[in-house]
Amino acid sequence: MATSLSDQAPMPAPRPSRRPRAQPSPWARPSQRQQQREAKRNAVLTTAAQLFNERGFHATSLDDIAAHLHVSKPTLYYYVKNKDEILLACVQKGLHMTLEGIEASRQAGGNALDQLRACMQVYAEIVVQPFGMCLIRVGDEEVPEPSRTELRRMKSEIDLAFRRLVTQGVEDGSIAPCDPKIMAFVIAGGLSWIGRWYQPGGQYPENEVVAQCIDALLGGVLKRPPAPKPVARKSGRTPS
Repeated sequence: MATSLSDQAPMPAPRPSRRPRAQPSPWARPSQRQQQREAKRNAVLTTAAQLFNERGFHATSLDDIAAHLHVSKPTLYYYVKNKDEILLACVQKGLHMTLEGIEASRQAGGNALDQLRACMQVYAEIVVQPFGMCLIRVGDEEVPEPSRTELRRMKSEIDLAFRRLVTQGVEDGSIAPCDPKIMAFVIAGGLSWIGRWYQPGGQYPENEVVAQCIDALLGGVLKRPPAPKPVARKSGRTPS
């Protein structure tokens, strides 16, 4: 006997197709790749600055930098073009750190002498770091133009910052009368020289070197007589 369509068993509904689970990408996202590249480029610059400080710019090769980073020389070209670019970037980093630190010290407030001491502290702390030391130990003549002119302009900003603070200190009485231009040269020159003779891990810790040099520049070396003791007043009435 023939069956009608209504007597037939219902057809099972088709199962939805399952999409394959997405596998995590082994490649980093663009933002992560940029961060990784910047971190590696900074490692190249830091290593280069340390070698420039120890051996000198001309005595340091790209092969030396690559060997210290345990990479091949061609790998460096992904982060820098040549040794001149490395030097320029190292010196620029030292300058930017210095100028930003000086400005932050000035913004902290206080009288001119307080601000001058804070700026000296920042400057001295930077010149014993790799990029700051590179800024001091490598001469401007080793940086190609037009970058050489720009670097000298930025260095002059450091001098002008010290000069303005000395001028303000003389005006408000917190600093003894002097020629602000000469005094700024003395301060910057004295602190800069730390970056040439200081050796990390030596006899004196960094903070002690910085403190003693700042005290010497601000206080001088002449022994001052002790301040006179105040005369004690006698109690009671004076005889008539």
